[in-house]
Amino acid sequence: MSSGLNRIIGIAAVAATLSLGASLSRAASLDEIKTKGTMVVATEDSYKPFEYVENGKPMGLDHDLLALLRKEAPFKIDQQIIPWTGLLAGVATGKYDVALTAAVITPERIQSLAFTMPIAEATQYYVVRADETRIKGVPDLAGKTVGVQSGGASYAALADLEPTLAKTGGKLGKVVQYTSLPEAYQDLANGRLDYVINGVVNLVSLTKDQPKRFKMGEAVGAPTYAAWAVAKGNDSLLAYLDRFMAKVRASGELYALQEKWLGRTFKDMPAAPTK
Repeated sequence: MSSGLNRIIGIAAVAATLSLGASLSRAASLDEIKTKGTMVVATEDSYKPFEYVENGKPMGLDHDLLALLRKEAPFKIDQQIIPWTGLLAGVATGKYDVALTAAVITPERIQSLAFTMPIAEATQYYVVRADETRIKGVPDLAGKTVGVQSGGASYAALADLEPTLAKTGGKLGKVVQYTSLPEAYQDLANGRLDYVINGVVNLVSLTKDQPKRFKMGEAVGAPTYAAWAVAKGNDSLLAYLDRFMAKVRASGELYALQEKWLGRTFKDMPAAPTK
């Protein structure tokens, strides 16, 4: 791995560790949420098909799961739709109670966050332009310019991709970080990038919606999963959300929503998110 990438990942890990103490002291427990009568959840504003806004209306898998949670929660749920950049940090420091988003579980994130049962698979793949002829597999990514989300799972996947390329004598090319992946897709379409990395579900949705512009590539990282998150140490709230997840799995509601929004189901997901 390049020294620059190592340094950035190291800084991220240190920042996550420093936030741990703050999260333990500030995050509201389940009892505290019940006492005040409100749980504050944060969702992303541009993360199709999990969470996005269309014609002013929140859409996606997580919004439908939130609607089910609201039906049985003994308290009000206040939803804050915000950009990705402040979402996980806001939960780790107690600003929000739950990151009600398809957050990909990474080693860095579990330093300051605790994850529920997964809601979907989130293995990272690459996507290229539909007319791309140079890139036929992962080895062909060597030296090419890649777009990733700053601080996201796509960026973390570079830690797997770099040694994979090295096995065939290749090196990671220029890395461009974006606040929002739709911006990266636009730059890919315009030729400023050679490929973009994102979760399998997101890229299936992208290539299905825009088959003349983009085509799916191969996995660039190890199998991973996406889940909701709370501040690390907030065990009572995590257990409450896990009971909800277990219920919608057992009833089949989660899998029906996966089929509706993701176009496939993931019935073999682990119960423990980091296994």
